[in-house]
Amino acid sequence: MVGREPTDVDMDVDGMSDDDGSSSKHRDFVQSLERGLAIIRVFNADRPRLTVSEIAHVAGLTRAAVRRFLFTLTELGYVQPHRDGYELTPRVLELGYSYLSSLTFPDAALPHLEKLVAETGEASEGAILDRGDVVYVVRVPGTALMTISVSVGARRPAYATALGRAMLANLPPAKLDAYLETVELTPMLPNTITEPQALREELARVREQGYALVNQELEIGLIALAVPIRDRRGHTRAAINLSTHIGRKSVQDLRDLAPKAQQAAADIELGLRHSVSWSD
Repeated sequence: MVGREPTDVDMDVDGMSDDDGSSSKHRDFVQSLERGLAIIRVFNADRPRLTVSEIAHVAGLTRAAVRRFLFTLTELGYVQPHRDGYELTPRVLELGYSYLSSLTFPDAALPHLEKLVAETGEASEGAILDRGDVVYVVRVPGTALMTISVSVGARRPAYATALGRAMLANLPPAKLDAYLETVELTPMLPNTITEPQALREELARVREQGYALVNQELEIGLIALAVPIRDRRGHTRAAINLSTHIGRKSVQDLRDLAPKAQQAAADIELGLRHSVSWSD
């Protein structure tokens, strides 16, 4: 609508379109709602306060139509008059909060994992901890064919995965003790850590450096780096990783990607800050 010359027949008495029927929009499409939302969208950081004429110009509506919409939006509390113009009120945040509050970890993580994969070329997964296993809940494949194939819902032993160690390392001491007392550290490969004390020391190292790195402990050739995802109270609730083959990247190459993974984690945490599903 921006850039269209407004006319005096933008809206009839009922607030519906005066189009001649050539519109491709569905007959149930409510154009008055579209225009009301368009008025809200004309405000931004560069245009925090606007006059009726300015709103009409940007939205492509008549001044008369804008005045009617502004009256309604003011009555509903989304807009307030300010001197010779109008500005949004904090109530408009409610429109986005409903979406934010419904976000789940996979929803919030997916676009950031896609960006991480695009930047690194390596696969990325997100997982939660459940009864001593990691459960994969979101995955974005990399550009190369990997020998390991995991799908959403797959489970792997937490102690042998970077994702699992990123979460185990941040458990409260009592919960970590309970885990180590009950888990059977079965050797998956010769490199797999199977001694409880050695695992404790590795988890302490993970806590200190802020990420976990596993080198061929789950599958031959597979190396992975993972970082925790925390809720707004600082509790670790999930983890994300980058995984690749040792033939594609060295351990140090993967370690060098830790800052990118940590930035993705921070972005995911920000997206989940208002999620009801992510609250305690």
